[in-house]
Amino acid sequence: MINQVTLVGRMTKNPELRYTVEGKAVLNITLALNRHYRNSQGEIDADFVLCTLWNKTAENTAKFCEKGSIIGVIGKIQTRNYEDPNGKKVYITEVVADSVKFMGGRPAEEKEAQPI
Repeated sequence: MINQVTLVGRMTKNPELRYTVEGKAVLNITLALNRHYRNSQGEIDADFVLCTLWNKTAENTAKFCEKGSIIGVIGKIQTRNYEDPNGKKVYITEVVADSVKFMGGRPAEEKEAQPI
């Protein structure tokens, strides 16, 4: 079976790096991915994909990226579930990153580089 995903999108918020009780770095990010067509109102829709990054990948992404940064993620689709406090089963689908590529500078750098 093949389970490989490649995504390129913008981070929707500033990263918040956390560590597990075992000391492993973990970072949950959401990537906004524009669709390649316009909707009936003439606007471009986007999909928002949850990605989980671990260890050095998580630490480097938190250090060098911020909201609006363009990154590429290669990873695997994974699903998990848990029971919420009301007893309802909640399902989560995410991409667990194997590698991350920083595609552009930080948003402030991109603005400075564009001619007026």
